[in-house]
Amino acid sequence: MDLLQNKIKPLYFRYLAAAFGSALISSIYGLVDMAMVGQYQGPEGTAALAVVAPVWNLIYSLGLLTGIGGSVLFGTVRGKGRGQGENQYFTGALLGTALLALVSWGLIVFGERPLLELFGADEALLPLAGEYLRPIKFVIPAFLFNQMLAAFLRNDGAPGLATAGVLAGGIFNVFGDYFFVFTMNMGMEGAGLATALGACITLAVMLSHFFSPKNSLRLELSRGFGRKLGEICGTGFPTFFIDAAMGILTMLFNRQIMKYLGTDALAVYGIIVNISTFVQCCAYSVGQASQPIISINFGARQWKRIRLVLRYALISVGAFGILWTALAMLFPNGFVYIFMNPTKQVLSIAPAIIRTYGISFLLLPLNIFSTYYFQALMKRQASFLVSVLRGAVISGLLICLLPGMLGADAVWLAMPLTEAAVAVLVICLIRRYTGQLDRQETGA
Repeated sequence: MDLLQNKIKPLYFRYLAAAFGSALISSIYGLVDMAMVGQYQGPEGTAALAVVAPVWNLIYSLGLLTGIGGSVLFGTVRGKGRGQGENQYFTGALLGTALLALVSWGLIVFGERPLLELFGADEALLPLAGEYLRPIKFVIPAFLFNQMLAAFLRNDGAPGLATAGVLAGGIFNVFGDYFFVFTMNMGMEGAGLATALGACITLAVMLSHFFSPKNSLRLELSRGFGRKLGEICGTGFPTFFIDAAMGILTMLFNRQIMKYLGTDALAVYGIIVNISTFVQCCAYSVGQASQPIISINFGARQWKRIRLVLRYALISVGAFGILWTALAMLFPNGFVYIFMNPTKQVLSIAPAIIRTYGISFLLLPLNIFSTYYFQALMKRQASFLVSVLRGAVISGLLICLLPGMLGADAVWLAMPLTEAAVAVLVICLIRRYTGQLDRQETGA
C-alpha cells in the first residue's frame, strides 16, 4: 500500500477496517471478562472488575505513549524519503516500551493492594480483584508491547497483521474465559488467565512481521537516544493521557459512587466502563486509521490528501457517536443482561444511569479522534490541551463537585458536560489548523 499515491477513499477505509477490527477485538477482552465474571459472580464480580479497570488504563496508556508517539514520528520522517533515520524512532520506542514495562510490572506486582484501594476497592472487593490480577501479573509486558507494535505495524504497511494478532488473542480469550471460568470452575482467576494467555498469543502473531520480507522495521541505534525518546514521549503524550486519564476518572467515579450511591451503582458503572471502552475503541480506530496516512502525507506536504482523510474521519466519528448514543438510550437494560446476572435493584437504577451517561457518547469519538489528528499535524500543544481538559481538568472537577452541589445522581452528568465543552474547542482548533493547510497549498 502506497500511502502517498493510492486513492484516499479505499486506502482510508481499508485502514479503518483493520484498525476497527483490532480495536474491537481488544475491547472484547474486557467485555468477555466482565460478562463471564458477572454471570458467575454476580454484581460483586462486576464491581470488582470496575476497580481493576484503571490498571488496564495504566498498562494500555504506556504502550500507546511509545507506540503512537514513535509511529507518528516514524511516518512523518518516512514521508520525507526513506533512509532519513525513521528506524531510530522505532528503536527508541522499543527500548522505551521495555523500560516502561519493567516499571509498570514492578508497580502492579509489588503495589497491588494499595493500588486497588486507591481505585475504590473495599474489603469485600479486594479478594475478587486480586484473584483476577493473579495470572495477569506474570505477563504485564506483553500488553505494553502489543500496543506499541500494533502502531508500528500500521505505519509499516501491515495493518492486517496487527488485526490478525489481536483477533487471534481475542478469540482465544472468548473461549478461554468460558472454559476457565465455568468448565474449570476457576471464577475470577480463570478470566484473568484467559486474558493473560490471549495477550501472549497476540504478541506472538505480531512478532511474525519481523520474519516477513515486507518488514522494514530495523534496530538503528544512534547518538542522542534520550532526545529521541523525549520526542517520542512528547508526541505520544496526548494519546497516552487519554487512556491514563480514563483510569483517573474511573478511580474518581469509583470513590464518589461508593461514597454516595453504593455497590449496586458501582456495578452499573462497571457496565458503563465497558460500553465506554467500546465507544473509545471506535474513536481509536478512526484515529489509528487516519494517523499513518496523515503523518506520511504531512511529511510529503500533500495537503489535499490530508483534507480528504479528515473528511472521511469526521463522517466516521459522527456515525459512531450517533450509533452508540442511540443504543444507550434504547437498550440500557440490554447491556445489563449482557454483563451480569442482575438483581431487581440493579435493573431499577440502571436505565437512568446508562441513558444519562450515554449522552456523552455522541461527542466522545470526535474529541478522541482530534488528538490523533493534531498529533499527525505535529500540533502537540493542541493535542495535549484537548486530552488534559477532557481527561482531567473539566471532567475531574465535575465528578468531584456535582454530587455535592446537585445531589448524588448528578455525578452521571459529568462526562456529557465535559464532552460538550471540549467539542467546542475541538471544532475551533480543527477549523484553524485545516485552514492553515489550505493557505499553505495556495501559498497565501
